Parts: sequence; structure tokens; C-alpha cells
Amino acid sequence: MEHLKQKITTFLMFDGKAEGTVVHATFTLGGQVFMCIDSNVKHDFTFTPSISLYVACATEEEIDRLFEQLSQGGAVAMPLAAYPFSDKFAWVADKYGVSWQLNLERN
Repeated sequence: MEHLKQKITTFLMFDGKAEGTVVHATFTLGGQVFMCIDSNVKHDFTFTPSISLYVACATEEEIDRLFEQLSQGGAVAMPLAAYPFSDKFAWVADKYGVSWQLNLERN
């Protein structure tokens, strides 16, 4: 089977708050490639919950760990709990303002 290159890459522009001055970086989380810059130019916009990174978690341990790590220094929009659409779900903004939806996938 041929290995396909990821066609769409999430690109994040931090506003001087990344871990050090980043001109341009590529990194991988859970097999997904991301790109980012740390802009020294101030813009009239930043991250917004209107777009978020949705993470399908395989285990309760995974969703608990991600919730703990991502909400540390950030903000919780929807606490980690059961909802009509999910047995365990949370929506958080990390310390940089990036919005994450965490969902425990049903087996």
C-alpha cells in the first residue's frame, strides 16, 4: 500500500507566546503534521474557538491526560463530562488560546 502524504496541514500562528522564537516549524502530534510560526508582528486577531482541533480519544486514560495537560493555564469551555452526544467530552482552550475538542470514542 502506498503511503499518502497528508494533504491538509493545520497551520498555527502564535503571537509571540510560543516556546521560544519560532520562525517556522513543523511538528507531529498523534501522527498528524502541524506547521507554525511565532509572529513578532501584532495582528488584530488571534485563535478563536470558531475553529478547533478535534481529538478522538481511544481510552479514558487518554482523554483524562489530554484534558489535564491542555486545560492547564488555559480555559475550559465545556468541562470533561458526559453529554447527550458523548459519554465523555470536553472543549478547552490551551494556554496559547488554541481550541481543542476532546471526545472519548465509542467502541
